[in-house]
Amino acid sequence: MTDKKERILVATEKLLATHGFHGLSMQMVAKEAQVATGTIYRYFNDKNDLLHQLHEHILGYIAKRISRNINDSMSLKQRYRTMWLNLWHMSVNGEAPLINQGQFQHLPRDNSYEKKALKKQLFSCVNQMFDEGKACLLFKPLKNEILSTLSLETSYYLARQKINGGLEITDSELNAAIEASWDAIIQH
Repeated sequence: MTDKKERILVATEKLLATHGFHGLSMQMVAKEAQVATGTIYRYFNDKNDLLHQLHEHILGYIAKRISRNINDSMSLKQRYRTMWLNLWHMSVNGEAPLINQGQFQHLPRDNSYEKKALKKQLFSCVNQMFDEGKACLLFKPLKNEILSTLSLETSYYLARQKINGGLEITDSELNAAIEASWDAIIQH
């Protein structure tokens, strides 16, 4: 990815987090990214294309952060805990403005086969962990998306409450939350 394209995507994410979709213009993005408005159209067909590519960019960033410090020699529970905490730290540290503002879910999505395949590829380490857990009958036999919602996504929601609502959470409460979300997906 070129430096200019990266700056445009980062600027768009920042502006969406503060101004929302209706307040976003290509001129604002150009100014924030410090490029000419015409430069944006070298990389993106229109505003909708910019938003679609931003969605992919954010997914790629999240996938990279979640899989940080994960290796196959770790137990399933160690991988799970590391992924959970990776997502927690990314969210709490404000490393993804749209996620922290809760606007990521509202980005336009292309639910084509190619986009679904890209998402599956990006989050392969998460899917691999869930698939392994189901294969050894540790995890409940649910779709990976459901397992993720019941478990890893709790990290993001707690982080949002901490950032936006001032939730105070101790280390022992954080560990208890990780254990509770793990408990939600394992078979008893």
